[in-house]
Amino acid sequence: FSDVLALPIFKQEDSSLPQENETKHPPFQYVMCAATSPAVKLYDETLTYLNQGQSYEIRMLDNRKAGDIPEINGKLVKSIIRVVFHDRRLQYTEHQQLEGWKWNRPGDRLLDLDIPMSVGVIDIKTNPSQLNAVEFLWDPTKCTSAFIQVHCISTEFTPRKHGGEKGVPFRIQVDTFKQTENGEYTDHLHSASCQIKVFKPKGADRKQKTDREKMEKRTAHEKEKYQPSYDTTVLTEMRLEPIIEDAVEHEQKKSSKRTLPADYGDSLAKRGSCSPWPDTPTTFVNNSPTPAPTFTSAQHNTYSVPDSNSSSPNHQGDGTSQGSGDQLHPSATIQETQQWLLKNRFSTYTRLFSNFSGADLLKLTREDLVQICGPADGIRLYNALKSRSVRPRLTIYVCQEPLRSIQLERQDAGNGDSSNGAIYVYHAIYLEEMAASEVTRKLALAFNIPLHQINQVYRQGPTGIHILVSDQMVQNFQDESCFLFTTIKAENGEGFHIILK
Repeated sequence: FSDVLALPIFKQEDSSLPQENETKHPPFQYVMCAATSPAVKLYDETLTYLNQGQSYEIRMLDNRKAGDIPEINGKLVKSIIRVVFHDRRLQYTEHQQLEGWKWNRPGDRLLDLDIPMSVGVIDIKTNPSQLNAVEFLWDPTKCTSAFIQVHCISTEFTPRKHGGEKGVPFRIQVDTFKQTENGEYTDHLHSASCQIKVFKPKGADRKQKTDREKMEKRTAHEKEKYQPSYDTTVLTEMRLEPIIEDAVEHEQKKSSKRTLPADYGDSLAKRGSCSPWPDTPTTFVNNSPTPAPTFTSAQHNTYSVPDSNSSSPNHQGDGTSQGSGDQLHPSATIQETQQWLLKNRFSTYTRLFSNFSGADLLKLTREDLVQICGPADGIRLYNALKSRSVRPRLTIYVCQEPLRSIQLERQDAGNGDSSNGAIYVYHAIYLEEMAASEVTRKLALAFNIPLHQINQVYRQGPTGIHILVSDQMVQNFQDESCFLFTTIKAENGEGFHIILK
């Protein structure tokens, strides 16, 4: 028998079989920090429940063995994360489905990257014409985590025929590319994906609990047919061959009169995607014949996130450095308009208005902004553009007492005049809240005093006693009252107290 196996024909067949040590080893691995459902049968694909808008970490791991893909050593790679449909019937109508969602949710994206939470990703790009995708560069040799937020829920794409519809499953897909000789990241390296369902906030937690309770009621024999729940979800590597064959077969059945191009399957393979897409994933180019709305832009928005060595990434769109009352001028450039949106807490819409100058934004009517941003943010943005400030609940006038007139404080505090020639310049303090903390904060802003150094604020009462300024006292201030104030060091020597007179 051994002599028979040694014949050349059997040796040739045996050499064509894949050896165990020749099993393809994926160069990368992507792990999403979200638990899998326990109600999935043993040999089925895992299913993970996500909450709408919640940030979930995807860890980007270098899984190469020594000597694998040496051309990317010391270089960056590009990854594109997308949320796509799992059901085949929805995949072939994807463009129409996304356009309908975009019409119902103007200004929103299906997928976002939580930039402040993410670590090690750079050159982040999104595009208004690709609401379900985000791309970035990363270094495989460094710790990299991309935090994603999915804003669409599974029931939004279910036919509304009757109540209690089940939500459709999605897929989180990651495609990774290396740089070519011409500097473009178009050479496909690896793709992986996992199945998800997205619920309204807290809905995923309730569904996970329900599945767990159902499994607990099953017998031990029944439980053996189901896979356990894992704390994390590993995105599985995608095999393109059966997907391509399925896509070609579908297109042939779809139109028997039309002849498919000879390279149709090859073009799908180059995409590295789990389903036919109207646009290639390697570039963000809108090839759709549908005209884009006038408030979108074909330009990229680019952000940068510190690498893994950074201790605290800066939050994009922090609005504390500029007051909300700062007016946007018609002469503002595109960059200045973007900064104005960020500083006035409209960072969600910087992508929408990425190509708008100040004049462009100011030309939009109230109805335009409500249609683009929704009623709440649309009205808020309109009021901010028109500088409609909120009327203060209380106005007081405060002056810091000149040092040379301290000796005459009791004589001059009541009339604001000074017999020794000191000039009293008052600042108007506008209070939106009738609270002592608001008085302290506004005093610090008006007189450039570090807020953390102010221990207490007192009001000088009869016979020179110091009365602690409370919320109730502020509520009883008369509108347009005048105060002189002075500062004294605290007893412990740390900070100081403010005394209103």
